[in-house]
Amino acid sequence: MAADDQALLKVHVLPRGSKNEVTGRREGAICIKLTAPPVENAANKALIEFVADLLGVRKSQVEIVSGHKSREKTLRISGIGQGEVDGRLD
Repeated sequence: MAADDQALLKVHVLPRGSKNEVTGRREGAICIKLTAPPVENAANKALIEFVADLLGVRKSQVEIVSGHKSREKTLRISGIGQGEVDGRLD
């Protein structure tokens, strides 16, 4: 896979929100509220599903590469370039 076929996305997750939504940016990260609680990997699964839907990619193309137990996470989106990810989030 070429480097332009993947993107990294920094996110700040706020679990137990009223709905799944992007709430803005914070220190270079996209802030995302999720309804799922941060237990038994529920918030991570919800995050992957929400981001995949938001970017129009399959869930299998979204991977958490760091921050599995933190609110600050880095996601790798494969099959899509960084510029395209940034464009879809703006």
